Amino acid sequence: MSGETTITIIGNLTDDPQLNYTQNGVGVAGFTIASSTRTYDKSVEQWKDGEVLFMRCSAWRDLGDHVAESLTKGTRVIASGRLRQRTYETGDGDRRTVMELTVDEIGPSLRFATAKPQKATRSGGNGHAGGAPANDPWASATPAAGVGDEPPF
Repeated sequence: MSGETTITIIGNLTDDPQLNYTQNGVGVAGFTIASSTRTYDKSVEQWKDGEVLFMRCSAWRDLGDHVAESLTKGTRVIASGRLRQRTYETGDGDRRTVMELTVDEIGPSLRFATAKPQKATRSGGNGHAGGAPANDPWASATPAAGVGDEPPF
C-alpha cells in the first residue's frame, strides 16, 4: 500500500515462533528478531557487538503457519514487512506505544547455513481460492501435460 513504511531486518530469532489464532480462526505467528551491528576493533584485534535491536514481529495466515513450522530459536532470518506503531493500555492504566513489524516475506539467511525449500500446499486462508490451479506445474512432482525439458524458445 502507498505511504506505508517498509523495512528489511536481518537477525536471529530470540525464541521459537508462537502460533496463535484469532476468534475468527485466523493464524498469526508472533516472534522477535534480534539484530545487532558487529565491528572489528583493530586496536584489540577482536570483533565487538554493537547495540541490539529487538524487533517484535507478526506473520499472518499461511505465512504464520509456515514460519511456526519452519523456523526455530536462533535461526538467522531475513524479514521484510510493514513497520507499525501500536498504542495500548496496561492493566495499571499506563499507555504504552510499541513498534512492530508485520512480516510480508521471511526466510532463513543462507550466509552461514543451508536450506532446502519445500513448496507448501495452499490452504485458501490467504485470500486466494483454495487449492492450486489445475494448470499449475508446481502443484505436483510430475510435470503437467505439455511441459517438458525442452526450452520454451
